[in-house]
Amino acid sequence: MVGAVGDDEGARGGRRIRGLDAGERRARRRGDLLDAALELFSAQGYQDTSIEQICKHAYVGTKSFYEVFTGKEAVYLALLDRIVMDVTGRLTSALDALDDDQDEREAARALVRHFADAFVDDVRVARVTFGEGRAVTPLAEAHRRTNRRWAASFVETVWQRLGIVAGPHGHAVAMGLIGGLFDIIADWLVGTGTAQPADRGSLQDGLDRFYTVVSSGLGES
Repeated sequence: MVGAVGDDEGARGGRRIRGLDAGERRARRRGDLLDAALELFSAQGYQDTSIEQICKHAYVGTKSFYEVFTGKEAVYLALLDRIVMDVTGRLTSALDALDDDQDEREAARALVRHFADAFVDDVRVARVTFGEGRAVTPLAEAHRRTNRRWAASFVETVWQRLGIVAGPHGHAVAMGLIGGLFDIIADWLVGTGTAQPADRGSLQDGLDRFYTVVSSGLGES
């Protein structure tokens, strides 16, 4: 009977160690490596962070690293994807929670505030996304452009949901809006050591004013 149970476990994913099967252990290692990469990339930059440092920080062996990722670039891209998934979830929840009777312009500005919070609640996320998101590698740059196009499409979805007429050049305006919002956050990061309340207030005010100026021209040809 013991042998039969072992065979069944092997068929499902190998022997269990500390209650985890092989797939679960791999998922945990992946999460630990991404957490370590977030800490190190934000603190010392992509170029100055080695795979060995990531492994040491995550308490993961180099051999186990290559069972999960092909290299440092793959870690960085996976980290960006994890950030995008988190931001997407937060914004989608905020959009679903909007009051149908709320003023459309105020509702849109509220979403901009949620957008900023998603990046600066943990300043490391903003540093990796914006401070390290520029020309790290050609593939990372292509990834960044894809994320910007996704963000612009989300903005267009928000405008449609709120009944805001974007006009014939809505996509171009949305792309410019996202680029501007990203650059405002990137500029805020230059002199920010920690996410202090005063710094957060200044950032939110700048983002809000920028959105107000851009949105005032929506619907015009």
